[in-house]
Amino acid sequence: MRRRDFIKVIAGSAIAWPFATGAQVDRKRRIGVILAYAEDNPEAPPRIAALVKGLRQLGWIDGRNIQLDYRYSGGDTERTRKYAAELVALAPDVIVAGNTSTVAPLQRATRTVPIVFAGVVDPVAAGFVETLARPGGNTTGFTQFEYGMSGKWLELLKEVAPNVTRVAVLRARDVNITETGEFAAIQAVAPSLRVEISPIGIGDAEDEIERAVTTFARTSNGGLIVGTGTPGVRHRKLITRLAARHRLPAVYPYHFFVTEGGLISYGPDRVDPFHRAAAYVDRILKGEKPGDLPVQAPTKYELVVNLKTAKALGLTIPTAVLTRADEVIE
Repeated sequence: MRRRDFIKVIAGSAIAWPFATGAQVDRKRRIGVILAYAEDNPEAPPRIAALVKGLRQLGWIDGRNIQLDYRYSGGDTERTRKYAAELVALAPDVIVAGNTSTVAPLQRATRTVPIVFAGVVDPVAAGFVETLARPGGNTTGFTQFEYGMSGKWLELLKEVAPNVTRVAVLRARDVNITETGEFAAIQAVAPSLRVEISPIGIGDAEDEIERAVTTFARTSNGGLIVGTGTPGVRHRKLITRLAARHRLPAVYPYHFFVTEGGLISYGPDRVDPFHRAAAYVDRILKGEKPGDLPVQAPTKYELVVNLKTAKALGLTIPTAVLTRADEVIE
C-alpha cells in the first residue's frame, strides 16, 4: 500500500471511530415494566411515577437515553404470560416486575434478561433467587416484607384490643402457612401475649373465606390478622365486611384495607420499592449482574388507623398508637 493511501485509511478510521464509539455509548437503553394492576387502577400511577423519578434522578430520562415499555396485566394470569413474553421479545436491557405473579412468567420466558422485582413477598420460597444475599441467576430486587416484623401485627392487635385471646391468621394457602416466616414471627410472640393462634389458609373462593371467618367468630374474644398474599388483597372488601359483621378487631398488612373500612394496618410503603428499584436498574445498565445484587427488605413502614371502625367495634385506640400513626382516618 502506498504511503498516501495508508494515510487516507488512517484518516478515515480516525473519523469513523468516534462515531462508532459514540453510537455505543449513547445507545438508547430499553427498560420493560410489567405490573399486575390494570392500567386504570389508581395503585399503578404512583408506582410508575416513583420508578420514573428514581431513574431521572440517576440521569435516565424516558425518550432521551432510555425507552420505557409498559404492560399492565390486571392480575389476569394468561395476560401476564402474554405480556411477559412480549417484553422479552423486545430484547430489553432490564425488566422491572411488580410482584410475584409477574416475576414467575418472566423467568419462564427468559433466564438471561435482567429482572428487578419491586414487591415479591418471599423470593427464596418462590424459587426466584437462591438466597437473599446472593440471588444468582438473572433476578434480584426488593421484598414486600421483612418477616421479623410480622410479630408486630399481634402486638398491635393486643394494644388496641386487649381482650383478644384468640387470633386467626389469614394467608394465601399456596404454601404451608405454618412453615412461613410470617407465621413463625407471629407465633413466636403469642405466648407472651397469652394469645392462641389459628392459621387459616385461604384461596380465591369467597364462600370458602366467609365460612372460615364465620366459623372462627363463633367463639368469643377473637381477632384477625390478615397476612400477605394475593387472595387477601383481592378479597379485602369481603374480609373487612366479615370482620365488621362479626365484630372482630383486625390488623391488615396494607393501608388500603383501612381506607376501605378495616381497623388498623401496619406494613411497608408499597411505592417506595419502585423508587429504590431505579438504583438497581442503573447499576445493571452500567454493567453489574443482577445475581450479584442482594435482595433488599423494605425500609419504610406505615401505620394507619380507622377511628370510625374502632368506634363501631367499641374500641378506644390508645393515645400511644395514635401518636405513632402515619394516618388517622376519622
